[in-house]
Amino acid sequence: MSVRRPRAFLGVIVLVLLWLVIGGVFSPLSQKLTGVQKNDNASYLPGSAESTKALELQKKFQRQDVLPAIVVYERTSGVTAEDRVKAAADSRQVAGLQGVVGRPTTPIPSADGKSLQVVVTIEAKVFDKIPDDVKRIRKVAQTGVPAGLDVKVTGPGGLVADFAAVFGSIDTTLLLVTGIVVALILLVVYRSLVLWLVPLISAGMAYTVAQGVVYLLAKHAGLTVNGQSQGILTVLVFGAGTDYALLLISRYREELRRHESKYDAMRRALRGAAPAILASGTTVIIGLLCLLFSELNSNKSLGPVGAVGIASALLVMLTFLPAVLLFGRWLFWPFVPRYGSPSHEASGLWGRVSRLVGRRPRYSWVATAAVLLILAAFSTTLKAEGISTNDSLTKKTEAVLGQEVLTRHFPSGSGSPEAIIAKSDKLAEVVAAAKATPGVASVTPFGLSNPTIGGIAPKAQPKIVGGLVEIDAVLAADPGSPQGDATVERLRTRVHQVKGADALVGGGTSANLDVQRASQRDRTVIIPLVLLVILLVLGLLLRAIVAPLLLIATVVLSFTATLGVCSLVFTHIFGFAGADSAFPLFTFIFLVALGIDYNIFLMTRVREETLAHGTRPGILKGLAVTGGVITSAGVVLAATFSVLGVLPLVFLTELGFAVAFGVLMDTLLVRSVVVPALSYDIGKRIWWPSRLARADAEEPAPQREVAGV
Repeated sequence: MSVRRPRAFLGVIVLVLLWLVIGGVFSPLSQKLTGVQKNDNASYLPGSAESTKALELQKKFQRQDVLPAIVVYERTSGVTAEDRVKAAADSRQVAGLQGVVGRPTTPIPSADGKSLQVVVTIEAKVFDKIPDDVKRIRKVAQTGVPAGLDVKVTGPGGLVADFAAVFGSIDTTLLLVTGIVVALILLVVYRSLVLWLVPLISAGMAYTVAQGVVYLLAKHAGLTVNGQSQGILTVLVFGAGTDYALLLISRYREELRRHESKYDAMRRALRGAAPAILASGTTVIIGLLCLLFSELNSNKSLGPVGAVGIASALLVMLTFLPAVLLFGRWLFWPFVPRYGSPSHEASGLWGRVSRLVGRRPRYSWVATAAVLLILAAFSTTLKAEGISTNDSLTKKTEAVLGQEVLTRHFPSGSGSPEAIIAKSDKLAEVVAAAKATPGVASVTPFGLSNPTIGGIAPKAQPKIVGGLVEIDAVLAADPGSPQGDATVERLRTRVHQVKGADALVGGGTSANLDVQRASQRDRTVIIPLVLLVILLVLGLLLRAIVAPLLLIATVVLSFTATLGVCSLVFTHIFGFAGADSAFPLFTFIFLVALGIDYNIFLMTRVREETLAHGTRPGILKGLAVTGGVITSAGVVLAATFSVLGVLPLVFLTELGFAVAFGVLMDTLLVRSVVVPALSYDIGKRIWWPSRLARADAEEPAPQREVAGV
């Protein structure tokens, strides 16, 4: 042993140094990830959608690297001459600002005489520069404002600037808050001055590597990354990575009491925990990669991004973390696990829970499942048909407030008209069909005027490119709203009926409608696929059929119950207008793929204990010894996803709440009560068709089993 230990410790030092070098290499790459984000429509839209095809054709008519920003002026008592002078002066002044393209429009009055708008075209080629361009326009607009006049910068440019500010905080705000939350929870869990740093540093290492790899894939392999997927990557790596660390450290501490050598203890800990961690991580990775079958580019890109994050967490937690833990037992101070010291896992809180489950198993799982079924019934009331741009932020930014001003005094879609692309020889018929569509405020062939205004300039001619013409249709309803979607459906029906026009309708509202339809298709295809994949993984891991089917049924029940709670909370507490059309699928992926982790952690230990003690005693022993660590892991994962709520995006706030609530419910009810109680009630048949289901030995009676635990 005197020779082996120095060699082993040397190997530990080499492994830690190797990871530090890897971290040093990937650190500068990870910091560049925000620079390769793509947050335009193309990064979200399905490639086969009508709006995508229209967008490609629209590039022939106008520069696609520009965006309209609208300066809107409002005086509720009526615009004055002084207000018009201010707006005209702003129009001239912003023309010379950096980032502004062409000449802004002269002030356009509203029909009610209470508002003016000036349309400014800005560069949109570099997403990160849009906030600065809009900031300069806002500075001009807010200077020298007459008393009583309200001025806002809105439109697509203003909204994109506000969204960019949100995504720009992902690297700082989200990472900082996530780190603080995880650190506090680890301090409570370990009650150690040092140990909490080990999983936190390991998660940070995994995050750095994951971001670096994603950056390389985005830069050189065409992987699409947006602010949404980067934000999810942060909480995914810290949440899942810390879970894996908790499981390994718990098993290592258990083995340190049984082995005098820390190296022997770590070997035993890895032998016991690594299969469950690998199975868990593999399940999540495969589940995320199922998103590659999505039609939506945003869903499709999240799959590889999330899979890289989980793979990095697995690699770090199974190599770097064990190496650091081998620095010595002192890491656990002041509660150092000494060789031969007793373990209290089976006699603590979770020992009492396991005894309760063993006394009344059928009552336990039936009563709990009934509560979950009641909650699941409310899932049918969840409104997940998408929300308008104005409703997509949790707080009212300047652009959102400005959009409300536009809605009050101008057609709601004036800042973002729909684009109809058709053959030029059918121009008159297509215009007539569009004008006859209910909900369309104005129709203007491109080239006759600024499409935002809707008026026709004298002697102007429509622009024709390659036998095609663009026609801009301003909707009366808010872009992206249910009313706007309905108008687009009517508009498409009308223009498609013009024979020989080959008309296509694109634009912001059209894209929103296509995203909704693709999301519905993705849910229908991907959810069954993920369930099948997880079922196969569980079958191979547990070498049974009944147990995997039971686990799948419980996580689906947990998922639908979570959607039911979300429906109630989003409507009656948060006051949200609805949920993004991708919300159910994202919630399913994270709840089922991550939620199955805790069942894997539990059932792999139950199987291990079953081999030694029998099925029913093994279930109670497995629940008792894993209850603390799995609950801690669930709390960490729930807390990290709840951190998404610090970003003022409705979608991420809703997703964070759903995953946090669902994980806690899965950890505290499904994994702690339903799964063990139902498994106990079924008995050894849970392992069918493996040999454990055919064991000849009679299992002891429940009361004797409880006493044994």
